[in-house]
Amino acid sequence: MSSRNPQVVAAHAKLTLSLRVTGVRQDGFHLIDAEMVTLELADELQITATENAGVISVVGPYASGVGTGPNNLISRALKLCGRHANVQVTKNIPHGGGLGGGSADAAAILRWAEFGDIKAASTIGADIPFCMVGGRAIVQGIGEIITPLPFVAHDITLIIPPFGVATSAVYMAWDSLARGTNAAPNPATNHVNDLEAAALIVEPRLVLWRDQIAHHAGVMPSLAGSGATWWMHGARPELAEVLTKSLPGATVVVTKTH
Repeated sequence: MSSRNPQVVAAHAKLTLSLRVTGVRQDGFHLIDAEMVTLELADELQITATENAGVISVVGPYASGVGTGPNNLISRALKLCGRHANVQVTKNIPHGGGLGGGSADAAAILRWAEFGDIKAASTIGADIPFCMVGGRAIVQGIGEIITPLPFVAHDITLIIPPFGVATSAVYMAWDSLARGTNAAPNPATNHVNDLEAAALIVEPRLVLWRDQIAHHAGVMPSLAGSGATWWMHGARPELAEVLTKSLPGATVVVTKTH
């Protein structure tokens, strides 16, 4: 592929509709049983093939805080598929928002490289295999077992805080909860998410956000993956004005399943 012919590739966010943590392997990887869907919300990657190691740059509304070093999932995806490229990411998916932005970017790289080994992809990120496949599916194992489901069109409202949550920290908190007398967390939303109680420990501000959203929306929101984004079914653009007043820094995004 010529370095003078960049390709623009969409990297769609994923939303975890339900999530059970079913166990932990001896190597420390967590086993999950989840239902995931792809959203229209997407990052945009401009990928230019190079002969030698390329440069990753990040622009856009959620560029702040996104690393571009060798541990970035894009770098790891390029290494996995044995390719070199300059990659510019327009970041529209919040970093640390629980919407799989980094995984979506890595999956876009692997699709560009025509790399289809989802089991290998799961070793660098549990959400990457689903982001490679997309649509709607049950996701099991450490993310590498994907059972497609029929597409269902839904409007989704996302409420994004001006802070993120580290997935690794949430899983560590889940481990601590699971070892306690109460065993697995008991989520308080309409959608089962075993990571929610752990996320509230890691980032206590999420409790205020949940309660304020519930107060103004009239329904309890669900946490997206390990957080920090809250979500609910339906298009609720009217929430933007009221929530930005009660929750400074809030961003309300209405999107669709894709």
